[in-house]
Amino acid sequence: MAAMGRVPLDEIRAAALRIADSAIRSPLLRLPADGIDELWLKLENLQPIGSFKIRGAGNALAAAPLEALRHGVSTASAGNMARAVAWHARRRGLPCSVLVPEGAPAAKLDPVADLGARIIRVPFDEWWRALEERGHAQLTGHFVHPVADVAVMAGNGTIGLEIVDELADVDVVVVPFGGGGLSCGIASALKALRPQVRVFAAEVATAAPLSAALAAGRPMRIEYERSWVDGIGGGSVLDEMWPVARDLLDGSIVVSLDETAAALRTLVQRGRVVAEGAGAAAVAAALSGRAGAGRVVAVVSGGLIEPSVLSRLMR
Repeated sequence: MAAMGRVPLDEIRAAALRIADSAIRSPLLRLPADGIDELWLKLENLQPIGSFKIRGAGNALAAAPLEALRHGVSTASAGNMARAVAWHARRRGLPCSVLVPEGAPAAKLDPVADLGARIIRVPFDEWWRALEERGHAQLTGHFVHPVADVAVMAGNGTIGLEIVDELADVDVVVVPFGGGGLSCGIASALKALRPQVRVFAAEVATAAPLSAALAAGRPMRIEYERSWVDGIGGGSVLDEMWPVARDLLDGSIVVSLDETAAALRTLVQRGRVVAEGAGAAAVAAALSGRAGAGRVVAVVSGGLIEPSVLSRLMR
């Protein structure tokens, strides 16, 4: 697969029209924060399915030829993209199958099953190969790649359009980094509209493949350690995503699990916002001060967290 490039601004604008009837225009909320001029939260946890994934999945299905959808749709996802594809598939009356890594949280998979999707559990390495190979023998229907898909990235990029529209003088945007589809989609929009805006990826220390790739100058296999932050991280940056991530992103801010937990508590206590680990990681990265000064936006990518995990972290 050839390397991907920036998503053209006109494709992001077209995506905004396609998803207008399914994804909300998520609010920007200012969060009081010590040591930061202004910290704003882009609350994608308030989407109908609790995650930004509704945008990319919706655009991918809307942009796909009808013939491609004749046998339904499929994806490979630890939870949020699975739910998004299943949600859109049910709206359109399409069968859906999803490949998930063993150990994916019930809080994310139970709603996928409730939407009628067929769930196929495989070991993490086999699941990761499906991302690299863009499919799996047990999946049927049109495969929607959760990361390296121009239509998915264009849908994600609509977040960047909304940020600029509501906070024109934004200085920095911090985005959780799972595979790069969210951060690079948003950065494609921001760099086209406001080239001076810096866009940082947020990663957790237990799974930070972008930081390793930036240090080495190429994608590196890393030791992936499973944690309660389940929505980001992986064994490596996908080869096809590496050039665009290197081109668009201004760096990776790696935070610890403790910093992420502290950010989650801050969100609940100061903002009355419930975020999953990935969204809290972006806030932790912003709160660290390493993203710089000025008007900083942290993308709270989703809010699907196990109640027992949230209870433990709040204690």
